Amino acid sequence: MKYNIALIKGDGIGPEIVNEAVKVLDKACEVFGHEMTYAELAAGGNAIDAYGQPLPPETLKICKESDSVLLGAVGGPKWDSLPGDMRPERALLGLREGLDLYANIRPIILHKSLAEACPLKSEIIRDGLDIVIVRELTGGIYFGERGRYTDEKGEDKAFDTECYSAGEVEGS
Repeated sequence: MKYNIALIKGDGIGPEIVNEAVKVLDKACEVFGHEMTYAELAAGGNAIDAYGQPLPPETLKICKESDSVLLGAVGGPKWDSLPGDMRPERALLGLREGLDLYANIRPIILHKSLAEACPLKSEIIRDGLDIVIVRELTGGIYFGERGRYTDEKGEDKAFDTECYSAGEVEGS
């Protein structure tokens, strides 16, 4: 099988991690007879530096056309002083929204040999730990309406709406 993979190497340690992941994918292709074609794309801080925005439209377009996206870490101290809509992390939110991603699956495994280093109670982890956290990514605080206003008493207020669609709640 042939797959088109969008590579977003990101910033900081991101490129190093993605480069190693590509080596693993290439080896898997060799062993199992698959073929990968990679498109290296800019997003995050490197995209801000090169294009003046954290998620160039061309990056999102190619990601949508790809079979999968391999994403490295984005951001770093270099871009910390930028306004919120221009920070590298906006690329992540734009990708989540643009690719209609719903959940982030975070597996957690604690090997018995590392139990002493774990801050959880020993009776909880004595046999190890194997759980999966499913965290939503596209609704609520991420993309809800937000703003500021002055109420009738002259007090400044702010709101950040956590709003979900029926499909997001149902998981469809």
